[in-house]
Amino acid sequence: MKLTVDTNVLLRMIVADDPGQAALASALFAQADMIAVGLQTLTELVWVLRGSYGVKRDDIATAIRTIMDTEKVVLDRAAVDAGLACLEAGGDFADGIVAHEGAWLGGNTFVSFDKKAVKALADLGHQTRLLT
Repeated sequence: MKLTVDTNVLLRMIVADDPGQAALASALFAQADMIAVGLQTLTELVWVLRGSYGVKRDDIATAIRTIMDTEKVVLDRAAVDAGLACLEAGGDFADGIVAHEGAWLGGNTFVSFDKKAVKALADLGHQTRLLT
């Protein structure tokens, strides 16, 4: 069985705030042959964990790395690594992915009105430009 998981499946496994759903999600992971985890799913997961559950950046990074290290999981590792680097530098996971994907598509400068994103990405070595 090859699956694509929604954010709520990962969320239930991580926070286990609904024991029944957490058990179903864990059983599904155990039974699956392959689990596809999209970038949008992980981005949404970070937003929900930070915004609704108040989970710290380091704990979110640990959870994502645990998902990445699951043998059956398939994802865009380079993009996820870029998102994690940005998250751990004090920026947003999504901004790291946006910068990574933009560079992959041929863009060489990350441009934003978001000072925090520009600083975090510049600190990681990206060429950036803050619009003011």
